[in-house]
Amino acid sequence: MFTYNWSGSLIVASLTGAFGSSFLYGYNLSVVNAPAAYIKKFYNETWERRYGFSVDESTLTLLWSITVSIFAIGGLVGAIIVTPIVKFFGRKRTLLLNNLFAVTAALLMSLSLLAGSFEMLILGRIIMGVDAGISLSALPMYLSEISPKEIRGSLGQVTAIFICIGVFTGQVLGLPEIFGQEPRWPYLFGAIIVPSLIQVVILPFLPESPRYLLLEKHNTSKAEKAFQTFLGKDDVSHEVEEVLAESRVQRNTKLVSILQLLRTHAVRWQVITVVVTMGCYQLCGLNAIWYYTNNIFSEAGINHETIPYVTLSTGAVETVAAVFSGLVIERLGRRPLLIGGFGLMVVFFAVLTVSLTLQKTVHWLPYLSIFCILAIIASFCIGPGGIPFVLTGEFFQQSQRPAAFMIAGTVNWLSNFAVGLLFPFIQAGLQTYCFLVFAAICLAGATYLFFVLPETKNKTFHEISQAFAKRNKVSLEMQEMNHYPGERKSSAEQESNFTSSVNNGETKKGIV
Repeated sequence: MFTYNWSGSLIVASLTGAFGSSFLYGYNLSVVNAPAAYIKKFYNETWERRYGFSVDESTLTLLWSITVSIFAIGGLVGAIIVTPIVKFFGRKRTLLLNNLFAVTAALLMSLSLLAGSFEMLILGRIIMGVDAGISLSALPMYLSEISPKEIRGSLGQVTAIFICIGVFTGQVLGLPEIFGQEPRWPYLFGAIIVPSLIQVVILPFLPESPRYLLLEKHNTSKAEKAFQTFLGKDDVSHEVEEVLAESRVQRNTKLVSILQLLRTHAVRWQVITVVVTMGCYQLCGLNAIWYYTNNIFSEAGINHETIPYVTLSTGAVETVAAVFSGLVIERLGRRPLLIGGFGLMVVFFAVLTVSLTLQKTVHWLPYLSIFCILAIIASFCIGPGGIPFVLTGEFFQQSQRPAAFMIAGTVNWLSNFAVGLLFPFIQAGLQTYCFLVFAAICLAGATYLFFVLPETKNKTFHEISQAFAKRNKVSLEMQEMNHYPGERKSSAEQESNFTSSVNNGETKKGIV
């Protein structure tokens, strides 16, 4: 990361894309935390105005759990519909159009108090989830396709960094001095419009993914210009040839369906690894901490007035840890950061369990609990918090990538919903031992990755395929021939297509 010359366009594209996408995902994870008491009061007052009596505690808890976790249902919908959208509109325009969901959700949620309708808030959370589901697939796809392999990991970590910045921003704006007061909480949701508008203003001036233009739109001249813009140099013949070489290997660029991807032996362990990493990404317990930070700190014995300020430390720590991961990922690699992060989480979850169990017997143990929470967050953000998105982009070739991201997104959001809905009940049932469940998940994930995950740093798709070839029990030749069962073009036909593009003047002499 320190030796590669980052172009201005590459930096602006990654920052703008992430600010209007993964930033909003992180923001919406934490934004419901601070105003929770005021929103519940709003629910109760609305219920009483409509029906003439107060809502019972169990119904109010259910309504609140739905408000928190319905975000993930919207995310699942977004993850499912993203494949045809990115195919038809492209990566960049998908990110731009996705802002319609964000603005609509922001208006619904911010006006819910004025309209006296808690249904508007819940509907807004669903729509915001759709926005997040689309962006968490389209953004990593876009970043992986515009970045050179030398900095692919670092650029991919921008997704995780902005998730953390979004969480931290939600915590800051939720302070009592800003929007964390009863009459001001709708402004927390109205603020969602700002990142969306900034993305809509800046992103149209940046190119589409050059790989998308070259392999799916077959527009070599535009792809070449996009490479020149993102790489900051005039001679991009090597990069264009590298992409065309991948296309000649994969035989065609027709999108693979989820079913076809699952049936392809050559990527079976890549798919399994994506499912495991994405499942562990959500089930490792971080969303439980993000969603219910106030309750956890309260259980740790922290004074109620102090909790919003202590909560800020979690957002600050995860942001610093994510930035650190982005700085070192190209030196240390994906594998040690991912496995080490899960391993450290196991240790700190165990210590947190002991600390919470014995905190009433030793006066300083609540502070140890806070340290463990911060250490768990830091451990997550140095590896598990961003690398699963990077791996999904690295494991699969161009035409498999949308289906792979749909699978990853489906696992991601189903797991997210399960944690958001079930954690309060797990916490009530297991009390201080609830975090042992997450420790077990982290241990299982670290063990799997230790034995299965190869290092992908600075490797092409072809080299990563070679690393998985033995485990997939196929030869390299079979990998190259079986990416598209039943839908292959001949090598000669593919070569002819690209030669005709060259002869039609779509590319400079010497590129192919």
